[in-house]
Amino acid sequence: MILRDLHKILDYKLITGINISHLLLLFFVLQSCDYFTIKNDLREPVARVHNNYLYKNDLNDKMTKDLSEQDSIIMATNIINNWIKQQLLLSKSKINLEDKSEEFEKLVNKYREDLYINSYKERVVQQYMNSEITPSDIDEFYTNNKQNFKLNEELVKLKYIKFAKELENNKELTKLFKSTKEADLDSLRTKELFLNSHHLNDTMWVKFGELVNKIPILKNENKKSFLKKNKFVQKEDSISLYLVTIIEVLERNDLAPKSYVTPTIRQMILHQRKLLMLRNIEETLTNDASKNKEFEIY
Repeated sequence: MILRDLHKILDYKLITGINISHLLLLFFVLQSCDYFTIKNDLREPVARVHNNYLYKNDLNDKMTKDLSEQDSIIMATNIINNWIKQQLLLSKSKINLEDKSEEFEKLVNKYREDLYINSYKERVVQQYMNSEITPSDIDEFYTNNKQNFKLNEELVKLKYIKFAKELENNKELTKLFKSTKEADLDSLRTKELFLNSHHLNDTMWVKFGELVNKIPILKNENKKSFLKKNKFVQKEDSISLYLVTIIEVLERNDLAPKSYVTPTIRQMILHQRKLLMLRNIEETLTNDASKNKEFEIY
């Protein structure tokens, strides 16, 4: 079994050009017929750089399961090579940046402390923070923070369709589109297969910039004359007809509709709750520690 595997590795080297010394090393690492179910001592080293060792269990942890034999060889070789390069670079950097060692150690300690503290905070927040947001929560937040919801660009409610000029029923589509009856709008929705693109949710607010990106033919329109309530625009190019009706418009610095900013409000409420909970945690820890004389200030 061992000799047969060795011949496979040597033959594969001729095809791939993989460093033969690494493959020979890898072969002796993977002597078991089941390459990555290594039954002998997992603490046996497979590579060394100075006084640092890469062990079999470290190699196993990085391997992807269910690979073919050849893919396993390639992956293991890459892992070993990358580990060697990283260790060599680390060793060289420690020598050449010795004057930075104290500074780096402080940064490492600070990162470790922050990692523990932030992980603890996140766990507490996940376990105990109330994440339910009711409609009344949104109403209250919106009412109390209206100054924060001024628009920085125009919003529109609209209807829009695009279809091929050659369609036999293009007159019917145009008639249904121009109608203000809800039944006709519903009928138009049933004919969406005839439309190249469309926006028929006329109760939804859309940024004007997004509208222009979706309907590039509107780029040359005069914004001031175009953005008017109940404005109808019909455009065409060589193959398509575009119909747009502006239902309603909100200008820059107008108050954003509550429905439009509700997702943002949800995030803001959750953020406020998180900050409040973390502040309470810190105060509680400090007060309890003070009562129990766990710290002193000199």
